Amino acid sequence: MRGRVLSIAGSDSGGGAGIQADIKTITALNGYALTALTALTAQDTQNVHAALPVPPDFVALQIRFALADPGVDVIKTGMLTNAETVQAVLDEIRNAARVITGGLPLVVDPVMIAKGGASLLDSEAVALVRDRLVPAASVLTPNLPEASVLTGLSVTDEASMKQAGQILLEKGARAVLIKGGHLQGPRIIDLLMTRDGAKRYEAPRIDTRHTHGTGCTLASAIATGLAQDMTLEDAVTRAISYVRAAMIRAPGFGGGHGPLNHAITVNRLTRWN
Repeated sequence: MRGRVLSIAGSDSGGGAGIQADIKTITALNGYALTALTALTAQDTQNVHAALPVPPDFVALQIRFALADPGVDVIKTGMLTNAETVQAVLDEIRNAARVITGGLPLVVDPVMIAKGGASLLDSEAVALVRDRLVPAASVLTPNLPEASVLTGLSVTDEASMKQAGQILLEKGARAVLIKGGHLQGPRIIDLLMTRDGAKRYEAPRIDTRHTHGTGCTLASAIATGLAQDMTLEDAVTRAISYVRAAMIRAPGFGGGHGPLNHAITVNRLTRWN
């Protein structure tokens, strides 16, 4: 086991996304998962039916103690619920100082809307993420709707993906992976953009409804790679491959957007004596 990743995110009672997906992903890739819970949700594969935010002061305590012991190599953020929670996270990141200087990588998954369409972030919180959290990000992982909200552009094709990525880099993010799952057509294009240029990932679209938690899983997989001292490009390449394999081998649970198979890295059963 190598690489300590702190996931700051909400709970998914259905087990497919959020903190649950993060823990499964980090563990499947041989990392060590720490958590700071931002909200409880009651949800299934079709919708988020209710959400209960964790008090921001308690979110801050979880982060503070995780950083102190057992320690953290990378921070990953997901669902942050409201402006007060975003601010609490920002304050703890500032206190950790190493994040801003690049010593402790920060992977930001700007979660705003659930697969079923439920809003997961209020407008004041969106503004804080855009203006304060994005500039602190080592890696930002928006999908097309999130990139549109963060930049004000209508991001609908590869050209506008590049425009949005450039704007987000100019806002301060050190790398931006714009996920192209919302593009039309038989092939998926993801763009990894840094100040040194862009890398294009293209693959056939997987025809499946089992996509719940793909964003959480991808961001956590990237964070795990960085925590294991992989280069950014290698961490992203492995993360994309892992998500695709987990989608292909999804267990088929649920009547809506079903979960992935996070255990695809487990090749055989181990007998315990």
